[in-house]
Amino acid sequence: MTRGVRAGIVRLSPPVHGAGDHSFVPMLIHLAREKGVSAYIGDGANRWAGVHRLDAAHLYRLALEQGAAGARYHGVADEGVPTREIAEVIGRRLNLPVKSLAAEEAADHFDWIARFFSMDMVASSALTRERLGWHPTRPGLLVDLDQEHYFAS
Repeated sequence: MTRGVRAGIVRLSPPVHGAGDHSFVPMLIHLAREKGVSAYIGDGANRWAGVHRLDAAHLYRLALEQGAAGARYHGVADEGVPTREIAEVIGRRLNLPVKSLAAEEAADHFDWIARFFSMDMVASSALTRERLGWHPTRPGLLVDLDQEHYFAS
């Protein structure tokens, strides 16, 4: 702080979703269109935490305005959405079958994203909410994924 710098960390969920998203969720949609099937790995019980991009932006603002030096904050609204449910929404929206893939088949179907889509990435923002008074208000991952902005051509 002697040089006027106060550093901290904001860790975001792997899918930061919302209109204009260009990361993990659109990749899964693209792969489903390309392969003709919306897939998940194994039983699809592994989970992804998620946060809406506008809630994440609000968290960054709070961290800048109120955050403690050296603090770590977690941008998590959905603590764990099963990947099977993500695949089911994509399949329904694209009118494609939803299929379980064995772990050995995942790399061929998902390419480099297979490693991430197979992980159980749950997280909590309980301490962040307590310390900064951050309360996500935007749609959760499954509700947002079910919107037209993800499927417009």
